[in-house]
Amino acid sequence: MAVKRRKLGNPLALAVLVTLWQKPMHPYEIAQTLRRQGKDTSTKINYGSLYTVVQSLEKHGFVEVTDVERQGNRPERTVYGLTEAGRAEMTEWLSDLVAVPAKEYPIFETALSLLGALSPDEVVRLLEERLKSLEVQAASGRGALEKLYETLPRLFLVETEYQLHMVEAQAEWVRGFLEEIRKGSLPGVEEWRRFHETGELPPEFM
Repeated sequence: MAVKRRKLGNPLALAVLVTLWQKPMHPYEIAQTLRRQGKDTSTKINYGSLYTVVQSLEKHGFVEVTDVERQGNRPERTVYGLTEAGRAEMTEWLSDLVAVPAKEYPIFETALSLLGALSPDEVVRLLEERLKSLEVQAASGRGALEKLYETLPRLFLVETEYQLHMVEAQAEWVRGFLEEIRKGSLPGVEEWRRFHETGELPPEFM
C-alpha cells in the first residue's frame, strides 16, 4: 500500500489542519499554538509561509473563513475553521502517514552512500566526532524527556520519544560501524584503504 498523492504535500499543511481541528483560529494564533505545543521540533515550520499554506488550504476547500475579528485599531484578523472536506483530508492524510512506511532521504544516509570518497582513517575521525555529538544529544534528550513526563501526558510526548530513540539507534549503529573499521573486519576495508593510498580502484569496486 502506497501513501496517496495529496493535493497538498507540505507537512505544515497537515499541522495546520490538526491545529484547526482543535478550534477555529486566525493564522497568528495557529503559529502561536504550533510553537506552544512544540510542533516545531517535529515539523519543519516556516512561519513566514504559514499564511500561504492557509490560503492554499482554503483554495482546496479544506478550511473556510468563520469570522473576522476586529479589536480597536488593530488590523482585522481572519479566523479559519475546518470544513468537512478538511476534516476528512486530515484524518485520511494522518492515517496514511501512521500506517504506511514512506521512503525518506535523510542527509546522513546520502553521506553514507558516498563514503568511499573519504579514506577509512578520515571516516573514523569524523564518525567519532559524530558519535560524541549523538551521545550528548541523547543524554540531553533523555533528561529533558524525564522532566516533561512530570507535567505532560505521554500521548503528547510520543514524537519526542521517537526522536530520542532514533538518536540512540543511530549512535548504536555508528558505534558498531566504527568498531568494524578500526578492527579491519568490515568487508572491503583494506581495498578501500589501498585505493586512497595508491589511487587505483579495485576491479570489484567498479
